[in-house]
Amino acid sequence: MKHEIASPETTASPEGQQHPTSLYLKVWGYLFVLSAMSYMVDYMHVQGIIRWTLIILFMLLKAGLILSIFMHLAWERLSLIYAILVPPLLLLVLVRIMMIEADYAYWTRAIFMGGGG
Repeated sequence: MKHEIASPETTASPEGQQHPTSLYLKVWGYLFVLSAMSYMVDYMHVQGIIRWTLIILFMLLKAGLILSIFMHLAWERLSLIYAILVPPLLLLVLVRIMMIEADYAYWTRAIFMGGGG
């Protein structure tokens, strides 16, 4: 009785895990457009909270494209995606909770201790 063990070379398709070049070119185009829009925010002299909201939005979109396509996160298991994305999101939630707590402590001291900290 003969048992054959399939090697990775025999089971892989000739194309393997390669992705079409058009996908990378399309993502490169999206990154170029998002970068141009980010520069246009400064060029158009957008000020205030809208400026920072737009800049952060474009930054997050670019980071998401780079993570998903160029770092191949879109083709990974969901557990690996959670392992990479959940800790920074939890960190942002904790920072927000600390900001709320800091405001509460500041205003409590201002009210009950007469004039702040």
